Amino acid sequence: MATKQFDYIVIGGGSAGCVMAARLSENKKFSVCLIEAGKSDKSALIQMPVGVAATVPYGINSWHYQTTPQKELNNRLGLQPRGKVLGGSSSINAMVYIRGNRWDYDNWAAQGNDGWAFDDVLPYFIKSENNQTFKDDSLHGNNGPLNVMELQSPSPINQCFLDACVEQGIAKNSDINGLAQHGCRLAQVTQKDGERYSAAKAYITPNLGRPNLTVITSALVEKIDIKDRIARGVFYQKSGKKHYISANKEVVLSAGAFGSPHILMLSGVGPKQHLEDMAIEVNLDLPGVGSNLHDHITVVPIYRTKASNATFGISLRGALDIAKGIYQWIGSRQGKLTSNFAESHAFVSVQENSSIPDIQLEFVIGLVDDHNRKPHLGHGYSVHASLMQPKSRGTVRLASKDPAQAPLIDPNFLGDPDDLTVLVKGLQKTLAVMQSSAFNEVRGKMLYPLDKDNEAQLIEYIRNTADTEYHPVGTCKMGTDNDKYAVLNQQLQVRGIKNLRVVDASIMPTIVTGNTNAPTIMIAEKAADMMLNG
Repeated sequence: MATKQFDYIVIGGGSAGCVMAARLSENKKFSVCLIEAGKSDKSALIQMPVGVAATVPYGINSWHYQTTPQKELNNRLGLQPRGKVLGGSSSINAMVYIRGNRWDYDNWAAQGNDGWAFDDVLPYFIKSENNQTFKDDSLHGNNGPLNVMELQSPSPINQCFLDACVEQGIAKNSDINGLAQHGCRLAQVTQKDGERYSAAKAYITPNLGRPNLTVITSALVEKIDIKDRIARGVFYQKSGKKHYISANKEVVLSAGAFGSPHILMLSGVGPKQHLEDMAIEVNLDLPGVGSNLHDHITVVPIYRTKASNATFGISLRGALDIAKGIYQWIGSRQGKLTSNFAESHAFVSVQENSSIPDIQLEFVIGLVDDHNRKPHLGHGYSVHASLMQPKSRGTVRLASKDPAQAPLIDPNFLGDPDDLTVLVKGLQKTLAVMQSSAFNEVRGKMLYPLDKDNEAQLIEYIRNTADTEYHPVGTCKMGTDNDKYAVLNQQLQVRGIKNLRVVDASIMPTIVTGNTNAPTIMIAEKAADMMLNG
């Protein structure tokens, strides 16, 4: 194999990898190679915001992973879609821009992760952001690559949700990324001019002409070349052929909460006994690799509606609306197809002793049943009620030493009984909102009838239907020297291996309060700054 040399190799062209490749290649002295297993991001299903309805449930541009049987969810196999395309999950997600809570980052610092408190990370949120709403605001940026804006054409039914929240004591909040997170608001989204604005669109597309940046798509990484506990390069497959590239400075692993531990273990870095069981030569016994997996579990009550013009659905009216929407979007990048579906959000505390939100409500203008894989005739709306601070922890493990075989993903949902207790309260609060008088004129029957006061029935519904909110984190967490499960130090360097870092959502010691895309981009901005400026 012919060897090509680069200063930096970035594995994974997702939310973090796109940032890393763009920022590192800003310095013309360094050559940078970005490797992505998926294809380019030019598909209309990606650029058209409403295309998320097809990408997630049907595995288009996605690693369509499944979990292992989840004991507390009646042994069901959960769905775990992750972006398999340039831009990663930012190219298939609901485009929601939420940073999390100040407490999230101060808690990271309190665990010994110096430099990761809220005041430390805020400059990197600001650096990444080009917010079209909040101008001259000390908490927001207006010059970053990532465009953030209000929805162009939000459905009028959002007002029912927001008014219902107020009825239930959830105040309106002008900026849930501001000083206080509690409250409800229409979503801000990563869009621009009626199109999705993924990490690829923000960071890679404008810089493809850089002579020092090489982007390789449709390339499956086999492993990182590690000799004498130094990362030397990367082996990958493309078009049926094997390739090798070497790194003069560092290898940056940005393959996500599933992909990063998967590649580390294939490279001989991980729990010693597990690697030996897989017949993989052990480069370093690092027990935390693939541990600490956690995610926002969500349960979704669903109502039919009389307001077919305000929602997506399967009907003659719905088909005509889509046809009109396609015409509008092609002609002017406007109209109904600029929707992200999850058009409104609310953050609430359902536990008396909780000073930060423990439940997030996402209002979706459609009948979303089992990740939209179970279609129903007619129209409706749904609310994702998601647990924000789960105590349950799971694992990612190898199923095989074959890099093309999916890893074993065990989120261990509801493994800690406290998670079920809080999620039941969150479902009760959600049903109270959905049954408020603000919905009276549009509310139809429940798709699956629920009595908010029947706790046993709610538990059964959770066990039968709850699943991921698409926010897996933590499997290569940063931590202190005395934490045997810490994979990384505070500079995100892999402990015990030189010239190797992990930069993505897997580094989070604990999950943030809200969607994880904006925090992942922040993490990469901070990591790139540490690498370039010390």
